[in-house]
Amino acid sequence: MSVLESLRKRSGLLVAIVGVALFAFVLTGLFEKGSMDGSDKCVGEIAGKSIDFNVFNMKVEEALEIKKRNADKNVLDQNEIDGVVQQVWNQSISDEVMFKEYEKLGISVSDEELYDLMIDHPHPALVRNLTDPSTNKVSPLFADPKTGELSPAKIKEFTQNMKPDQETQWIQIENYIRQTHIIEKYNNIVKKGLYFTAAAAKRDYIAQNTNSNIKYVTKNFKLMADSTIKIADSDLNAYYTAHQNEFKQETSRKIEYVAFDISPSKEDKEEALDAMKKIAIAFKENKQSDDSTFVIAESDTRNFDLSFHYKGTLSPEIDSIMFNAEINTVVGPYNENEILKVAKLIQIKKSADSAKVRHILIAFKGSGASEGVVRNKIQAKSMADSLLGLIKKGAKFNDFVEKFSDDSGKKMPPNKKAGESYPGKGGDYGWLNAKSNYVEPFKNAGLDNKKGDFVVVESQFGFHIMEVLDSKGALKKVQVATIERKTEASSKTMQAAFLKASEFSGKNNTNDLFQKAVVENKLNKRVVESIKENDKTLSGIESPRPLIRWVYENEKAAVSEPFDFGNKYIVASIIDIKLKGFATLDQVKEEVTQKVLKEKKAAVFINEFNASIKAGDPIDAIAAKLKLTVEQAQQINFNSTAIANAGNQPNITGAISVQKTKTISKPLIGNDGVFLIYAEAVTEAPAQKDYKAQQATAIGQLQSRVEFEVYDALKRNANIVDNIFKFY
Repeated sequence: MSVLESLRKRSGLLVAIVGVALFAFVLTGLFEKGSMDGSDKCVGEIAGKSIDFNVFNMKVEEALEIKKRNADKNVLDQNEIDGVVQQVWNQSISDEVMFKEYEKLGISVSDEELYDLMIDHPHPALVRNLTDPSTNKVSPLFADPKTGELSPAKIKEFTQNMKPDQETQWIQIENYIRQTHIIEKYNNIVKKGLYFTAAAAKRDYIAQNTNSNIKYVTKNFKLMADSTIKIADSDLNAYYTAHQNEFKQETSRKIEYVAFDISPSKEDKEEALDAMKKIAIAFKENKQSDDSTFVIAESDTRNFDLSFHYKGTLSPEIDSIMFNAEINTVVGPYNENEILKVAKLIQIKKSADSAKVRHILIAFKGSGASEGVVRNKIQAKSMADSLLGLIKKGAKFNDFVEKFSDDSGKKMPPNKKAGESYPGKGGDYGWLNAKSNYVEPFKNAGLDNKKGDFVVVESQFGFHIMEVLDSKGALKKVQVATIERKTEASSKTMQAAFLKASEFSGKNNTNDLFQKAVVENKLNKRVVESIKENDKTLSGIESPRPLIRWVYENEKAAVSEPFDFGNKYIVASIIDIKLKGFATLDQVKEEVTQKVLKEKKAAVFINEFNASIKAGDPIDAIAAKLKLTVEQAQQINFNSTAIANAGNQPNITGAISVQKTKTISKPLIGNDGVFLIYAEAVTEAPAQKDYKAQQATAIGQLQSRVEFEVYDALKRNANIVDNIFKFY
């Protein structure tokens, strides 16, 4: 039974309520157990249950439609589609992993509880959904007129007068709140089971607040050449066996590839230049009234620049020419950043060097000037035009600033007193020039109009009713139209690159041949490590999914046919395949070798240290025998990870935290050398009556990890198999 049923009469949310569509997506499939129809089309497996593609894809399609509506798009790009697919998969994991836990513990939300969460004491998620994010205020439909807070009475009244389609949305929110509260109950059960004892709190307090000042010497492993150490296969096997847990890995693959770039040939460049020369002639002969159409038709940018430029703001290739030329002068073709351009001087005009202005800002919703603005753009323009008409008839500008302007700059700053001037007072921003830090439309309106002019100009903040109070000087400004053409490779050039890549792939179809050919042909080989099945990106390769699929459909040492990636063909070879579990010794041989080298060097250094240590000798004397330098470090405690002048050394700082004052340690193995520590002074942690504050902090820290870590642990135990990459 829903809250609606208990109220008997039906109602729902208006379209204006924010986020309902999003909730619909979140709710899709929530806690649904799904079905198994025996189909071989399986997108994955979660906790032993196969996830049927047809069922999964229905959820994806529904989620994509909601995404389109929310984004006001007819078509989503690949990144957006991938994101939605991943969201649906994550929700499927959550449903299957967590549902059994809730069911096992008998956690539920009764109808009475739901009524309380929806009406009497609205759940925070409901409050958020009935709040306008742009103003952070509760919708007037649900707000108490006196307090502005969400009103239970208003909600109840609203639910009793809903239309059927609105009722459906409300029920979706009910379901969402019910399931959200189940999750909250579960997390609270886990949180209440966590405890941190007073004894542990005391131990942590002492460890964090007992500080040591030390002297130390260290002998870095780099002081012994690797070539002086002999390592047998038995050494590597022994280390690998003893430390196998250090080499856990997830499924991944490594490739090496060569790219055959598709770049314009000399012939392509010459043809492109000839074409632009013809365009330059046609552009010069073209009538000015048709210039915009001509530019939009011929330029890759499909853009006609309406702005005017001051000297020094155009490209260096044409700046001086255009400011000394006549209208209709055409320059080019010229090459700028590998793009061929032809430019034409369209207009010349004079603009003030500086101008003094004041304005009234009429913002519209979404313009960013004021969060409380609700008028739309058309209403804002109409209002600005009406106010301008009244000002021209004699209305006082200052009065309209105070009454209508949405510019926050009109407010007096806290450091000013009544009567003092400040930028923005009465809408007056004083003098501006071409370099002033104002948006271009505002600045241009001030400089392009004469003293005494009134204009309405649009900017990103809304519509400005501007008065030019004064202006000085005159500067030349020019409007320049530019046609741009990127030189593209011809089909002949593309075919040549493809044939070259195909020949390389055909002749070198094993990894040994691939590697040999790379060296012989002096090709630039690139490496991509740790490619996962569901990766959507690879560095340096655009939209790499076809290549990733190939990598997981083939075996080690396979060489691909050419892959077309727009501006290049790629031929790849699979270098390594890592399976989930433990890496083989061969896969981590280099790492294991370095670890064994460190152990063997450490053993030599420890013997040297022990041979130089004589009872009663200060650390300075020991260092002198070893020809090492004594260093100092202050305030080292159990939580320290680094030592001054020695970098990150957590093993050493841990040993220092328990070392007694005025003692010398035994030789200790650090990250990059062997250490000898002298505890010069130890400051004990100040005594406390109790450790309740530390205890409460520790419990809070444990509880803050529940939502993520419990789910993550259950997720790992679910033995998830993800085959989405095969379908999307």
